[in-house]
Amino acid sequence: MNADLSRPHPAGQEENSSLLPFAERDLPAGRHQFHKERLMAQIHEDLRAADIAAAPSAPARAAAARNPFPRRSFLVPVAGFALAGTLAVGFFAFVDRGAADGPGSTLATGPALTTRIGTADPKGAPQLLDRISLASSSTGAGPLSVRADQFVYIGSKSANTYVKTVGDKSTVVSEQLHTRHQWNSPDGTKGWLIEPGNTGPKGVTLAGTDEQGKARTPYLNAPTYDYLTTLPTDPDVLLRRIYEETKGMGSGPDQEAFTTIGDLLRGSYPPAELTAALYKAAAKIPGVVTVDEAVDAAGRSGIAVARLDEHSGLREEWIFDRQTLTFLGERSVQVQGESGEHGLIKPGTVVYTSAVMTRTVVDRIKEIPPSAR
Repeated sequence: MNADLSRPHPAGQEENSSLLPFAERDLPAGRHQFHKERLMAQIHEDLRAADIAAAPSAPARAAAARNPFPRRSFLVPVAGFALAGTLAVGFFAFVDRGAADGPGSTLATGPALTTRIGTADPKGAPQLLDRISLASSSTGAGPLSVRADQFVYIGSKSANTYVKTVGDKSTVVSEQLHTRHQWNSPDGTKGWLIEPGNTGPKGVTLAGTDEQGKARTPYLNAPTYDYLTTLPTDPDVLLRRIYEETKGMGSGPDQEAFTTIGDLLRGSYPPAELTAALYKAAAKIPGVVTVDEAVDAAGRSGIAVARLDEHSGLREEWIFDRQTLTFLGERSVQVQGESGEHGLIKPGTVVYTSAVMTRTVVDRIKEIPPSAR
């Protein structure tokens, strides 16, 4: 399937869309959702503050899999549940098991999970992001509107690898590349997620309330489409709000702002005007660079906009098609120092990879658009 990020596909244009024959099941208790959100926030901060964090309990990890807007390196494979109490999770990496690691390859291969680190240019980012912003505006990247009875669909591919510790032995364990199907109503009250390794084959509901039984309040790191429509589209005002709402998070304000924008670009479907503003806002963040070569989880090569987290040595890269400047995906590469337990994550390791394959608007929950089949 091909990425189609240039414009929305209203359900009326998708007459051949089909419904997945999956039966919905009840949402677990609201308390699960409340503690899941707190757990996910804590894991995020722990992973940013150190190179390794202890894995949560099995029930907590199961709840975490239902996160409708995951940040990188959060989801722990279901296969690891049996290792509760002995599993330590560090940063993640991707193995492209089918590709040869030839000269100049940017795909992570082999037991070392290494890749060529692209050349970073500290001068070209503002100009490139300005071009990307203009391109997104001209192609209408993002829906003009979403009806209350419709759903935002995002089909993506991703892979993680984590450091597994059993007893006194630590090893790097790699996930298989897998597809993620996600549906969300504009107000966030309804949704569904199907992700092999993190949900069962029928998926899990994304609906629910907090511990007090109230509707969850959307925010920058867990937005709804309706919430995104309320964000300012002036780049300076938008960036100021991002800094204010993420104050004290992550390893520093600039890195957290960059990460937050990346999460919005990858994990949501912002309105077209907001998408253009996000790119312009990113151009104002100190330390943002361009990288000459990067490959997304689907194997598509492109140019990247990136920023190095000096604390962890990880470089977060947003990957764009060279010709159309369409957003393809995101990856994180260890470029300085070693991380993970016993320093198993070496420089050149791709620690997370993703590819956005289809983003569109559909009429029904679990409806697979033709472009995602």
